[in-house]
This record gives sequence, C-alpha cells and structure tokens, in this order.
Amino acid sequence: LLDGVIDYLPSPHEVRNTALDVANPEEEKPVEIFTDASLPLVAMAFKLEEGRFGQLTYLRVYQGNLRKGGFIYNINNGKKIKVPRIVRMHSDELEDITEAPAGEIVAMFGVECASGDTFTDGKVQYALSSMHVADPVMSLAITPLSRDVGTQFSKALSRFQREDPTLRVHFDGETGETIISGMGELHLEIYVERMKREYKVECKTGKPRVNFRETVTSRADFDYTHKKQSGGQGQF
Repeated sequence: LLDGVIDYLPSPHEVRNTALDVANPEEEKPVEIFTDASLPLVAMAFKLEEGRFGQLTYLRVYQGNLRKGGFIYNINNGKKIKVPRIVRMHSDELEDITEAPAGEIVAMFGVECASGDTFTDGKVQYALSSMHVADPVMSLAITPLSRDVGTQFSKALSRFQREDPTLRVHFDGETGETIISGMGELHLEIYVERMKREYKVECKTGKPRVNFRETVTSRADFDYTHKKQSGGQGQF
C-alpha cells in the first residue's frame, strides 16, 4: 500500500493549493501558495486528539517552515502562540523535531485551537478555505445521569466540538435541555459512547422537547355579564 502511495499519488510539489487573503475582510482574494520553505508560513490544523500531554494538534505545513520556539498566529481568532513542541508521528510513537518544512505533516502539543484553523507567521494574512460543513440532520437532548459530573460533561462537549465541525451543541433556554446535533443517529451515538468511555460520564438521551404555544388567530364577538360578588377569588 505504501509503495502504491509513493508511486501513484502526487507529491506536495505537484498539487496546486490556494488560500484566501483576508488582510482586507471586505475583499477576500484567492492566492496560490507554494510548497517552498523559504516563503512565509501557512499551515492548517486538520485533526485534534487528547494526548498524554494535553491537546495534540495535527498540522499540515502548506508553505514556509514551522520552527520549535517560534511564534505563529491563528488567523481564525487572531491569537499569537509560541510553538512549544513539534513531533513527527510514527504510529503511536512520537519523534521530537525542531522544524517542519513545507509539505510535512506534524503534530504540536499544548496549542488550543479548532479543527480547520489556519496558522501563519504573521507576514501574511492567509486563510485556507476549510471544507464545507453541512447543516445537522438530527438532534438529541442529552443529560448526564449524575449532577456531580457537570464539569466533565461540559469539557467533553467542548472538546468534541473543536474536533468535529459537524457536531453542534446548544442549550435550549425554554426547555432547559442541552441539545446535540449531527449528521445522523450513529454520529451522535458515537459521541455519547466516547463521553462514557473517555470521560466516565454516562448520559441519557431522548427527543428534544418542544414548547407548545397558543395565540389568538382571529377576532370573535362575545357577550359577558360581570356580576358583583363579595369575598372569594374574584374575577379577572
């Protein structure tokens, strides 16, 4: 399989990649980026994983050079981040490296971000167009069985949202329920099971409740006689 990948699939130099120049938000122009380590850095986080040393962020370096100890900027939220540690993945083994040139796929520890975020070195304001995220097709109300695990429950949902842009979470203020929405029943069941396995939080799920409302739809004539009374609840 690996020999076939090497023989038949294109190398990073043979693929044309484009980004959006967001220096002027009103006019985002598409620009071509090149697999050249001498150009300004452009990289994208495409996968998040909870590791032994915190969040493990998988990055593909499209252009430029990612260096340990250097500063990078998250284009999506504007935060400046120092690169603490860069590793090259070999199955479940980690190899520490000091830099990653264009074309490399590496991982960073201790960087809080979301899947699809773009990083640069500050010299350019490029955002890599992320994949289209479809609207959810199914929703479930989810509630932890124990009140003592509220912190873990919130932590798990927050992490899952960063990992998967197709998972949506919101709190319905009218019914007091936490609603998770996704691409189908199996999609949501996987996250419920992961919450139980990884965070020891057991939950019950069900259909979201709907608040029914009544309103006046048309005008009607009526006669009413108000009789005076003494004592009692009164009439309103």
